[in-house]
Amino acid sequence: MSADVVALLRHALGDRVDTSAASREHARADKSGHAAEGTPLAVVHAASVEDVQATLRIASATRTPVVTRGGATGLAGSANAGTGEIALSVRSMDRILEVRPDDLLAVVEPGILNADLDRALDAQGLWWPPDPASREISTVGGNIATGAGGLLCAKYGVVRDSVLALDVVLADGRLLRLGHRSVKGVTGLDLTALLIGSEGTLGVIVGATLKLRRRVPGETRTLTAMFPGVRDAAVASAAVTASGVQPAIMELMDAASLAAVHALLTLPPPSPGTTQLIVQTDGPAASAEAEEIAAVLGGAGGTVRIAADDAEAKQLWRVRRSMHPAMETLGTTLIEDVSVPRSALPEMFDEITRVEQAYGLTIPTVCHAGDGNLHPNFVFTGPDVPDAVWAAADELFRAALRLGGTLTGEHGIGVLKRRWLRDELGDDQWELQRQIARVFDPAGILNPGKVFAQSADG
Repeated sequence: MSADVVALLRHALGDRVDTSAASREHARADKSGHAAEGTPLAVVHAASVEDVQATLRIASATRTPVVTRGGATGLAGSANAGTGEIALSVRSMDRILEVRPDDLLAVVEPGILNADLDRALDAQGLWWPPDPASREISTVGGNIATGAGGLLCAKYGVVRDSVLALDVVLADGRLLRLGHRSVKGVTGLDLTALLIGSEGTLGVIVGATLKLRRRVPGETRTLTAMFPGVRDAAVASAAVTASGVQPAIMELMDAASLAAVHALLTLPPPSPGTTQLIVQTDGPAASAEAEEIAAVLGGAGGTVRIAADDAEAKQLWRVRRSMHPAMETLGTTLIEDVSVPRSALPEMFDEITRVEQAYGLTIPTVCHAGDGNLHPNFVFTGPDVPDAVWAAADELFRAALRLGGTLTGEHGIGVLKRRWLRDELGDDQWELQRQIARVFDPAGILNPGKVFAQSADG
């Protein structure tokens, strides 16, 4: 049967069907450190909407599972393709189809990289706000499929705030055009919002109409504040939020993550225990707001410095954006993702400290402190996550829920968190969401085993 499926794909799509061992092996994994069992039947490198439709029609007719992939930068295993599956890559669909400065929108294909889109829009004084740390390698379609955010979410919102419409191919090959190009639109159910964060379980995103912003006038200012401990920094970040001054970015790096990055970049090591807040303000009031935030952070016990120039600011942000490469130098890393109300950040860091002590672990953590999204990193040796790490992660996930938070702020559920999804949603909502998925994909061929699956791990 598998040979028949590949033959059908080759007949319809020719050399866009890749069965090389290297490509099939690559399609098993993303940046999560998790890999699917076995290898997919083939990797389809779609170049058009028609390619995607042809692939899904064949998959639907033969009941063959399909896993959609973009830049493979995900951190939950959502795009990992294994035995008996088709890996459908939309990475080559990377065109900007239309930019309308007068309407502040752009229409793009899903495979375009965040940074490439940003550079293209910059020439017209425009930008798309989502700003993941992986912006140079992550795709817009992947951002939408996982609900990924980034550093600028604190001031400019998350992905769902920046998408007006989606073109989606269903499991049977039908093309749907969801949403609208107007700023307002409340006709019918909001299926566009439903697709955002659906992780390839409802359909394949083949186009997106994005809500743009004009470049912020004025300047940006960057400041840093050093604290003797992570709780002190968390309290200070909550104080900034409570002050009413709105930073564009506010990032927290705990002592372990800061030390690892300094080592990677061959910078002088920070003092033991030192935690860093990095803050950016923008717009015409950037300087005044930076001074106000500096006063708040100084009053909270921080040692504050406002960057003297763009070069110093660039170096500070280089430190923050080097977090993931730094973790890779320490061993295998399970990069986790929980969110809590911003006022609960000190308590969440208390929980991380408690879990570290209970399990004898060091859990380097960075945090989008401006919106309450934390990324605890579990570092271990070998390819498989040890049971003790999963037990520690379990305690952190449940702590986030107790504090009014959520299992994931931007990475998604995928494979790695499916065992906890029911805990957050409750039985009724969990089953309702599964039923919705079945309406879109009655045969269950889209990304099976991800998100809503009844799995062996829980």
